[in-house]
Amino acid sequence: MTLEIIHLILGPLGNNVYLLGDHTSGDAVVIDPSFESRAVLDQAETLGWTLRGIWLTHGHFDHLAGAGEIARAFTPHLPVGLHPDDLAWYRQEGGAGQFGMSISPLPQETSPLTHGTPLGLRADLPPVAEVRHAPGHSAGHVMFYVERLGTLFCGDVIFYQGIGRTDLAGGDLETLLESIRAQVFSLPDETRLLPGHGPETTVGFERANNPFL
Repeated sequence: MTLEIIHLILGPLGNNVYLLGDHTSGDAVVIDPSFESRAVLDQAETLGWTLRGIWLTHGHFDHLAGAGEIARAFTPHLPVGLHPDDLAWYRQEGGAGQFGMSISPLPQETSPLTHGTPLGLRADLPPVAEVRHAPGHSAGHVMFYVERLGTLFCGDVIFYQGIGRTDLAGGDLETLLESIRAQVFSLPDETRLLPGHGPETTVGFERANNPFL
């Protein structure tokens, strides 16, 4: 297995969208597909990867706007992984209407992601990632830890010298700070943090320099 991460910046909010794929098998998943989903499909095709699933860190619209189009590009449709506590967001188009926006219809069915769930790039393949529940930005926010790459896909939990907003439904500042302490700062300092927005950082840098923590 030869894992690689591909990083795309897509959509009006500059979302980080990630492809996690195995060059050996050609299997891959997309994490938090935002708008401009065609760019994700084209990138996978260029790499010779076949997308097998969609992993969502949480249910806000800018992190799932492309999930419907990407899922329907395959037969059968790709499974969409989401924590059950964010289903309310998901069923309301991720809250897109609150910001005067709309997104492509989302698949009705989702695969539940809960804390500790091991994830493979395909259902019948060995796991490559572990789900870490990290509420606070939203109630069902999760992160994906890929130990063999020393990488945490952290969504909107923590950013370069920043943290996720907590003023939307399901958000809570103290819960978010506790999630960071328990689920992010418990990892080795050299762990790469790949957030939903902005540049990547590391656990050690944020432990020493994040003004919110």
